[in-house]
Amino acid sequence: MNKRLLTVAFCLSLGAPVAWAMDLPPAQTTEREMVVTANPLATAAGAKILKNGGTAADAMIAVQTMLSLVEPQSSGLGGGAFIVYYDAETGTTTTIDARETAPAAVDGALFLDEEGNSIGFINAWQSGLSVGVPGVPRMMEYMHTQYGRLPWQRLFVPAITQAQQGFPLTRRTSDQVAGLLARNASCEDRLFFRDPTAFNYFVDSETCEAKPAGTLVKNRDYAETLKLLARDGADTFYTGAIAQDIVSAVQGDPNIPGSMSLDDLANYQVIERPPVCITYRGNDVCGMGPPSSGGLAVGQIMGVLENFELAGKNPLDGEVVHLFTQAMRIAFADRNKYVADSDFISVPVEGMLDKQYLETRAALIGEYDLGVVEPGTPPGVFDPSAPGMDEPGSGTSHVSIVDRFGNALSMTTTIESSFGNGVMVAGRGFLLNNELTDFSFQPTSSTGELIANRVQPGKRPRSSMAPTIVFDLDGQVSLVTGSPGGSRIIGYTAKTIMNVFDFGLDPQEAINVPHYQNTNSGSSTSATVLEAPIPGVTLDYDVAALESDLEEGRGHAVGVTTLNSGLSLIQVTPTGLVGGADMRRDGAIGGR
Repeated sequence: MNKRLLTVAFCLSLGAPVAWAMDLPPAQTTEREMVVTANPLATAAGAKILKNGGTAADAMIAVQTMLSLVEPQSSGLGGGAFIVYYDAETGTTTTIDARETAPAAVDGALFLDEEGNSIGFINAWQSGLSVGVPGVPRMMEYMHTQYGRLPWQRLFVPAITQAQQGFPLTRRTSDQVAGLLARNASCEDRLFFRDPTAFNYFVDSETCEAKPAGTLVKNRDYAETLKLLARDGADTFYTGAIAQDIVSAVQGDPNIPGSMSLDDLANYQVIERPPVCITYRGNDVCGMGPPSSGGLAVGQIMGVLENFELAGKNPLDGEVVHLFTQAMRIAFADRNKYVADSDFISVPVEGMLDKQYLETRAALIGEYDLGVVEPGTPPGVFDPSAPGMDEPGSGTSHVSIVDRFGNALSMTTTIESSFGNGVMVAGRGFLLNNELTDFSFQPTSSTGELIANRVQPGKRPRSSMAPTIVFDLDGQVSLVTGSPGGSRIIGYTAKTIMNVFDFGLDPQEAINVPHYQNTNSGSSTSATVLEAPIPGVTLDYDVAALESDLEEGRGHAVGVTTLNSGLSLIQVTPTGLVGGADMRRDGAIGGR
């Protein structure tokens, strides 16, 4: 990617402006179509489909099948996805729920031992217990039926060809394999990559080390699976031999077997749901509703921030960071208590985004950090429940697409944690997810209250994925964005929208600004987290000065760490499309 020299001056609240220069990636422009993904090969596959007259939905299928191959730690056929889609022909926006579902045989004790204690996240993650019924293949078929133009079979050609010819293993994939291998007691005593198929695919069996970056990797099993999907459609995945192989992998897990059945797969359905939207600075910010918390939490952050004047400031000003992290605290307090699969519980969606309610919540914010915020009481109907926290997850990717017809697609796709549950379906070339670890491990609180996000048969676990499309005052698509990153997705996405509308940054500049987060978790000293600057990737800044401002002047507990987003952002302008890709991962922009 071409780079330019950016000279940026940001004035931290402690004193004079601090100026510096860094060689950072610039925004890229195209005239009529654009695709942004987390991998150059996936971007190229989508751009080719767009060039040949495909829609955003067509390009997404080519992108998803390629990501499943070249970024297997993040998404795949064995996972799920959420999509926000704008159909230019009808002028309507909808959302597609392809979230994984819990098998029929599970209950609230899924991750508990015989004494009722949690078996622990790692033990649950690396097991058959954690696997939800995948949604990606059914989602691709649904999107093509509703919004595709090119022949179905044609959309699989790029990934089939790449799988047969091979691709260079990325540094990111190799490093993540190495990191998981290092957590094993020994090469023989393995929990991570315990599955021999996955082990032989990702690991040099002679040295028991991750295959190095640049290794040419072929996946002929995956190519054959794609050929079957291209020929017979999604039913070939959810019934028959592939389905039996999935069930065998889940029920035969070397650590703890799961209960997924052929009926669970055969009964899976994609659900089309209305978007959740809130107005911010005159723009409609639309995202995914329950079972994702992403659209609601991003909307609440925006709704709280709208009560404060940010114009004339900059995104690394201590006051801005304080306001944003307090808005995050407030949003996460409500999210953790109220949000779960709305097919199973009542979620006060409208009440959580009610402007008067958010005004009262914003009034909580003062000069100092709030500490752990308690949930509010939004207007509307909701089930009595107790807050339930998230377990960590990072196996996610995001895709943003705008086509020549004016359609826009924002998709976040996932297998939950890195490499899902670590099992590759034998002879099929794809990994299984560990999505069920997004449920609360305990069905009730310490006081006996039911937790909204408890495990139930057929239920979809709560997510933080926040695919987002923003519309301007005239109802036209303005921004298409989203990110991977577990529960931090919410903050990444909201901050990027703020960076564009409050500070006038272009898509790449908005992505390049270092992150800050507070997910309202833990004790009263739960930390505000600042991103350490990354040379050549993010803007440089005086992180120590900002840390001091927050700690000494505003009462925050502060930590500095790596915040590994994977944002993609397309801005629609009167003269064309402007795109940004997150260099914290392997982001790439394509189109013309």
